[in-house]
Amino acid sequence: MPVSSDYLAYVLEQLAGLAGLSARRMFGGVGLYCEELFFGLIDNDTLYLRVNDDNRADYTARGMSAFRPYADRPELSMSYYEAPADVLEDPAQLVSWARRSVAVAAGKLAGKPAARRPGRAGAPKTRPQR
Repeated sequence: MPVSSDYLAYVLEQLAGLAGLSARRMFGGVGLYCEELFFGLIDNDTLYLRVNDDNRADYTARGMSAFRPYADRPELSMSYYEAPADVLEDPAQLVSWARRSVAVAAGKLAGKPAARRPGRAGAPKTRPQR
């Protein structure tokens, strides 16, 4: 799970066009955030971006693999896929792919229901007065 300082610096440089970008070390890897939205991770000097049904085909069509946190349990996968090398090498394209992953994290793409507004769905109903 190690992430070299050089690789982390490279990824952050490539993603410099993404406003609100930050990186946090976690569990031997690095989490990537846009504002407070967790949209990507780096593990073993490999960049993975968040996916759902809207953007997963972009990765699978290129033969990219899903992030698998446990080597001894390959059936367990997360909703993160390896970024293609040509995308990683093109900052504008990488930022575009990252923005789609941020949208997935925000629930703005299909696959995740919109967040409920407080006070509406769960509010108690009032009875009409007699």
